[in-house]
Amino acid sequence: MKRNNLKAWLYMLPALAFLGVFLVYPLIDVFIYSLEEGYNSASQTFFGVGLYNFGYVLRDPYFLQALKNTFILVMITVPLSTGLALLISLALSSIKKLKSLFQTIYFLPYVTNTLAVGLVFMILFKKTPYSDGLVNLLINFFGGQSVDFITGPYWAKMFVLCFYTVWVVLPFKILILTSALASVDQHYYDAARVDATPKWRVFTRITLPMISPMIFYLVITGFIGAFKAYSDAVALFGTDLNAAEMNTIVGYIYDMLYGNSGGYPSYASAAAVILFAIVLTITCINLIVSRKHVHY
Repeated sequence: MKRNNLKAWLYMLPALAFLGVFLVYPLIDVFIYSLEEGYNSASQTFFGVGLYNFGYVLRDPYFLQALKNTFILVMITVPLSTGLALLISLALSSIKKLKSLFQTIYFLPYVTNTLAVGLVFMILFKKTPYSDGLVNLLINFFGGQSVDFITGPYWAKMFVLCFYTVWVVLPFKILILTSALASVDQHYYDAARVDATPKWRVFTRITLPMISPMIFYLVITGFIGAFKAYSDAVALFGTDLNAAEMNTIVGYIYDMLYGNSGGYPSYASAAAVILFAIVLTITCINLIVSRKHVHY
């Protein structure tokens, strides 16, 4: 038995070493940086250890704006994209003809470069001296006023960012949920059909419980992915996200490291630790909720 355990540990050793070097060590390093006050990246020196960096970040208006943007993005896009993906997956599962074609069409955005897609969205929504953009043309057609979605009001820019994010993450969720629906045992549906069970009851009592692990997986990964959003905002509003008031937490961390205000790894590390704490807390809450509502 001991020999088998030794073999198992030897097989796991490369993976453990990889995780230790590229995951555990960077995490520890970030925590250390976040506690070093007045760290100078040029001389590699600091004058104290404490929580000053966290206080500075939590008082920084740029971070508070990024925190607000990220939370709005998360709270809107995660439930909306998951709900839409479920509806589309149910529709795809119920059709027979051209099913593969529709699945391919819905999956295409997932394999498209996000920055290229962002540029297309910017062209569709941006108002210029020469053109109001396709979206504004449609708004004008129905009697509305043109809106500058890229450099205009905050709500308009947030709408575009949420719309774009939902559009980008939707294909992957559709793929996962379509596969989950296909794996449900047909005997349950046959039994419900014999009993003349209403469709809404079949959905709530059979379909949802059977695919609840996949829904939970998509919600968890959706929260984590939305909290890490950055490239989406850059694709739409450019690299100066603070000026556009559309920065995210990850964008703030990047700016503190490499942006115009860069060279402050301690502040960036403190912001990263705060982001880690937020994601960990929400993940733990989801795990607690899943114990009652997820059926394995």
